[in-house]
Amino acid sequence: MKRTVVAVSGMNAVDSPGPGVPVLRSLRESKLNPELIGFAYGALEPGNFMSELLENSFLLPYPSSGPEVLLDRIRHINSIKKLDVIIPTLDSELDNYISISGELKKMDISVFLPGRKELHTRDKTYLKESLENTGVLLPETISVQDVTAIRHVTDEIGFPLFVKGVFYEAYLARNYEEAVGYFYAMAGKWGVPVIFQKYIAGEEINVCALAKEGEMIGAVVMKKLFLTDKGKAWAGVTINSEDAKATSKKILSFIKWNSGCELEFIVENKTGKMYLLEINPRFPAWVYLATASGQNLPEALLKLSLNEPVTPFQTYDVGKVFVRHSWDEIIPMKYIESLTIKGQLLDIEKGDKHE
Repeated sequence: MKRTVVAVSGMNAVDSPGPGVPVLRSLRESKLNPELIGFAYGALEPGNFMSELLENSFLLPYPSSGPEVLLDRIRHINSIKKLDVIIPTLDSELDNYISISGELKKMDISVFLPGRKELHTRDKTYLKESLENTGVLLPETISVQDVTAIRHVTDEIGFPLFVKGVFYEAYLARNYEEAVGYFYAMAGKWGVPVIFQKYIAGEEINVCALAKEGEMIGAVVMKKLFLTDKGKAWAGVTINSEDAKATSKKILSFIKWNSGCELEFIVENKTGKMYLLEINPRFPAWVYLATASGQNLPEALLKLSLNEPVTPFQTYDVGKVFVRHSWDEIIPMKYIESLTIKGQLLDIEKGDKHE
């Protein structure tokens, strides 16, 4: 019987890891036993070589190349490995995949994505407006297109404040000079607008969730225990927060979300009020903690992609901890050559048959 062939993007696994590797790890534990393929943007992305998780790896054009270039590349890969499902895991990819979802369907390749309207409803730049009158609290947030607006914006919000890229990264600015520096850094890396958000002192908790047309299929709440200098969770523990789960369910229903996602909240120290910081439109890099706690959300997303029935999760283990670490993969140089020259690495576990 042919195994379902699933391609997963986001093979980056450095200090700010992509979600691809933990999604693969979750799918590797699935009873569906899919054949797993990695979609990467660089030959040295570590996930390419994790032979215990995937069988093949292919390079893709960067998202800035546009949907037509992506579709041409997928057509070529599909001629080598007949794909059944693609799970994109990076924010910057989603617009392109939504654009080509019709063409993918004609090729019998399934995706489980939000609609374009829903994707932009949760956009950092529109979120406060989108959730107006829902009762969900958000910190004061202003989008900045031009450096000349920073003085006015920082006077309005006050210091300290966060300066955020439109896709990734956030830095805490304590004065005007830092705010200007971070603006240029974020604009140069991710484009404009750059988001300025009021800093709230408190405890950050995140929710990893999956929803189908607004119905929440599963949700696991995690409290960060240790952060990197980029503010990324390097360790965290599952907690029971009925407030976070109920608010997440309310938000996902309101925006009719359809895919995996992460909702980031902060509970203010002085008031105990919970504020929504942002919604990331894909699973977080800590999604395997949800799997280990009893909710294999990537497997559920795969089933939804295949139009198989999924029973919503009701519980998960509280008190499970993840601690991230680095690991040296030792591989033959010919693996790098294959990815660099041919853009593909086939039958990774059979090292003597790679191309």
